Amino acid sequence: MAFLKTFPLYAMLALVAACSQLGVKPPPDTLESQARLSAEAVAEPAVDPATEAAAKAQAALPKQPLTPDILFKFLVAEVAGQRGQIGIAQSTYLDLARETHDPRIARRAAEVSMFARNPTGALEATQLWMTAEPDSESAQQTMAVLLLNEGKFAEAEPILRVLLKKDPANGFLHLTSVIGKTRGSPAGLDLVERLAAGYPALPEARFAVAQAAASVGRNEAAVAALQKADDLRPGWEPAALLRAQILDQTSHADALAFMRTFLAAHADAREVRLAYARVLVSANHFDEARAEFTRLTRDFPRNAEASFAAGLLSLQMGDAKTAHDFLAKTLEYNPRDPDAVYYYLGQAAEQMKQPEAAGAYYAGVKTGNYLVPARARQAALLVGAGRPDEASALLKATRGENDAQNVRLIQAQAEVLRGSKQYAAIYDVLSEGLKRYPDSADLLYDHAMAAEKLDKLDVLEADLRRVIVLRPMDAQAYNALGYTLADRTKRLSEALTLLDKALTLSPDDPFILDSVGWAQYRSGNLSRAQEYLERAFKARPDPEIAAHLGEVLWASGQRDEAGKLWQSSLQSHPQNEVLLETLRRLKP
Repeated sequence: MAFLKTFPLYAMLALVAACSQLGVKPPPDTLESQARLSAEAVAEPAVDPATEAAAKAQAALPKQPLTPDILFKFLVAEVAGQRGQIGIAQSTYLDLARETHDPRIARRAAEVSMFARNPTGALEATQLWMTAEPDSESAQQTMAVLLLNEGKFAEAEPILRVLLKKDPANGFLHLTSVIGKTRGSPAGLDLVERLAAGYPALPEARFAVAQAAASVGRNEAAVAALQKADDLRPGWEPAALLRAQILDQTSHADALAFMRTFLAAHADAREVRLAYARVLVSANHFDEARAEFTRLTRDFPRNAEASFAAGLLSLQMGDAKTAHDFLAKTLEYNPRDPDAVYYYLGQAAEQMKQPEAAGAYYAGVKTGNYLVPARARQAALLVGAGRPDEASALLKATRGENDAQNVRLIQAQAEVLRGSKQYAAIYDVLSEGLKRYPDSADLLYDHAMAAEKLDKLDVLEADLRRVIVLRPMDAQAYNALGYTLADRTKRLSEALTLLDKALTLSPDDPFILDSVGWAQYRSGNLSRAQEYLERAFKARPDPEIAAHLGEVLWASGQRDEAGKLWQSSLQSHPQNEVLLETLRRLKP
């Protein structure tokens, strides 16, 4: 709730101005020093109808003298609101509303009462507001909402009927927002059905019934009401969209079948076609979805949403050239989020093996959620071009819009160095980052991994234990610490306890299964080690898992099997360090 800011030095000026806005008239002695212009010296200006109507409305407001008591209460309410003393502000404004009967003060009292969660005060203030301004739709709507929230349906219903008579179509379209938290209750549905009964030929009334029925899970009744709405106004898209949404809650197929039939009869229904394409995406029918989005771009030119969606789908389907064409067109259509378009244009250019174009597109991302991913990709492209110093400089010069983005930038700086195995430099970058963000679990984890490369196992353990405190459900933190203890120390019992916890949190993770198998091997349990490692390799034929499984097979006398496994893995990953070290150690 925003309150006016007043200060002692300017108290009189502020109060006079505020009271003028509220329709409160200062006493004559405060105006004695004002210059008076004679009627003869001033030409009478022309008054347009709008100004004349506003003047009449102003004249209808009560003219309340600005007594010392009113001044004091007004000041108390505003200062209390500024200081967060909402209860005092609420009660003082309510007193002012009772005293002045000014509809604007009453409205303010109602707003502050609702903010203070004082329904009794809000009802009283709104009643004063309605009495002072009986034709105010805002006052009537506020009263209806307050009554409904208190469960006083009988009192709210006649007010809603008055509101609906003024504009039935719009009234029913907005009825669910007026009934507020009553929506979703059988009483709310009963109320809407009673109100709609007086408008049997109005599709908006049937639409409101459908919304209320759907909110209490009566989907069949909702669909029946929407069918009546369609009978009254064939091809009405809001009704079709709601029907598709209800059907989609239980079956993509039913929603798609309905929209397909609707579009066959109403081919130019753009919003329904958009919804149809989105449901096709949800159902993984990417070819059909792209066809629909492509049709939308043809039938409704310069539609940024449709061309962007078609571009993303084409990118996902590996058609980078078509994706690029759609996304480039999207930029011409003034999209709501051009940064997202530039980012995915960069992705398309990368898939097309055009690194310079990709870098230029990524540079076009200036703000938002895509800023850091774009800069990270730019940096990766610079590293790939043999320009790591430029990559580091780019990332250092970038400033994120929040802490999460800045953390990701620090990680990206470390990633640039990882390609050249500058582990000490990586460690330093992450250490500096932790000075700024000491409780970043992501930085702590990466710092731990860098520490392991430098044999700083005490740092690794401290970092990972801190990660576990910050994210107690982080299976990878338990896994990393457990694996390191199993691989690099004799603390095997402790390692198995940590890995059991990791496996409990993520029972099918192949890397955790690998760690458990390796810890069992280090503990001398060859059969159990082979069981876990075979499960891990079956789930993910990773070269490091192959190295571990091969070593267990080798140790258990299955050397031919181990050799075949290593040879097969080497063909796919000839530079893997763990695999090569295992072969050097066991097959010199």
